[in-house]
Amino acid sequence: MSWHLDVEHVAGIRRGSATLEPGLNAVRASNWQGKSSFLAAIATVLGTASPLTEGATEGRVSLSTDDGEYAVELARDGGRVRTTGEPYLSDEADRVCADLFAFLGEENEIRRAVREGDDLEPLLTRPLDFEDIDANIAEARRERDRVDEALSEAEDAADRLPTLTGRVSELEAEVEELEAKRAAADAAGEDETREALSDARAERSRVKSRIDRLESTAGRVREQLDARNEELDGLDVEDDEELARELDAAKRELNRQERDIELLRGVYDANRRVVAEDRTELLTDVTHGLVDDELACWVCGAETDASSVTERLDALAERIERRTTAAEASRERVEELTERVESREKRRRRERELRTELRELRERRSDLERRLDDARERDAELAERIDDLRERIESDAEQVTDIESDLKYAKARLDDAKSELESAETKAEKLESLRSQRQSLTEEIARLRRRKQKIKKETRDAFDDAIRDIVPLFETGFESARLTSEFDLVVARDGREASLGALSEGEVELLGLATALAGYEAFDVAERVPVMLVDRLGGIADENLGRLTDYLSGRATYLVMTAYPEHSAVAGRDIDPSDWSVVSDSAAQ
Repeated sequence: MSWHLDVEHVAGIRRGSATLEPGLNAVRASNWQGKSSFLAAIATVLGTASPLTEGATEGRVSLSTDDGEYAVELARDGGRVRTTGEPYLSDEADRVCADLFAFLGEENEIRRAVREGDDLEPLLTRPLDFEDIDANIAEARRERDRVDEALSEAEDAADRLPTLTGRVSELEAEVEELEAKRAAADAAGEDETREALSDARAERSRVKSRIDRLESTAGRVREQLDARNEELDGLDVEDDEELARELDAAKRELNRQERDIELLRGVYDANRRVVAEDRTELLTDVTHGLVDDELACWVCGAETDASSVTERLDALAERIERRTTAAEASRERVEELTERVESREKRRRRERELRTELRELRERRSDLERRLDDARERDAELAERIDDLRERIESDAEQVTDIESDLKYAKARLDDAKSELESAETKAEKLESLRSQRQSLTEEIARLRRRKQKIKKETRDAFDDAIRDIVPLFETGFESARLTSEFDLVVARDGREASLGALSEGEVELLGLATALAGYEAFDVAERVPVMLVDRLGGIADENLGRLTDYLSGRATYLVMTAYPEHSAVAGRDIDPSDWSVVSDSAAQ
């Protein structure tokens, strides 16, 4: 599973090669030896960068893996660099995920946004832009409308199959009888009037069939209208404003309780730690006695002893527990109200859908009634015309001519009936497939609607998990951090919200890495990109770099980090750039 890279004229590397092995690969060297440039070369062959060496006209990175060969060529084209070749990542969304969440150099957009306090939401949700969720929902709804129309026709066809089958059998028997009469009469003749009568009869047969179909469809539309009206009348939508005010009040109460608990817990944790570690002399003067230590309260200055301080801390812990219980009840109330609001919104959406469906059904009913009126009017015209034609030929019509006319009329009706039966059978055969297709489309629309909120929640959850790991692992000066629903970064220190400017450089870098890793988990980047690149963590101490490598290990198949020779805590497979030809060599000469 080794990866071998050959680099020519990329960033600060004029020529060099290296092999990556699964696990941690540490590019270890002093300044200007090509460490960061090597990470840029990896990003180039994966398809996210194009840092052609300054002054060079062409460059190249090739990658050899067990699965295949990949290469990206760089060429200067005026004031820009043009890339060609086959990068490892061919999908644009995968390249965006890699650039945002796996390639964690100093210029990583998320790390930079955390350092500068910029808006994180457009970065953390950028891969969703490639999914084009709204357009996909609209297309799925249009496709479902087309399926609904075809499904209605298929249901009509299935209902009419028994009638059509019987009609074809009757017409086949009628044709056989007329052909027998014609053979017996042994006579044939044609007449313009009789031809017109036969055509009129055939047309009237088709008109009657159309009337039957329209009446059947109109009946089904009326049934659907009644069902939708009944469902609409049964919908019970709660008062919007009252429920919204109640939910807002419950949320405000819960926020107040959580802030109080957070403040009390900060006071409790700090004082408990001083007492537990027997370091009260850091805060006040302590007189050690035979029975107990006497000391001055470091808050009010009153004389007290260690036992009294412990009792007060226990009482404070009980108060925190009571407030935590009350906050849990408030949280359950907020969840209950939220479910009611969502249920109300669901009923309101259903109400809007029903009103839209009712409007469309009424329009369809009006159209069907108009077409029925036209068909019935045409049927009346044809009936009158048939009577007129029959009267004209009745006096001198011969038996053979009548048989021929009836036979032609019967055959026309039989052909029409067979054609209609075949069409109905074809449509009916698609019934189950159309139902399954409609169900799939409905589920896809629901999945797409939930997709963005699901990703945002998974991102916040992943950030919370990362912070829970990072705070105790790195012993940060802040005790917690979180991403709000709008992806604002909120940090708490000493029981209150703290600004990023109050944190150390290393703490800010850890927050930037935690935020990028949240996107890494939410978008399953490990399944898209086998490499994680980490560079320029100057604000993080050597021992913390060791903890960081342990924390990141296992997330990607290949973890590549830059390190100075003195970074002994970064322990992995070393990549030595001493054999590379780099830009700094020319500068030194």
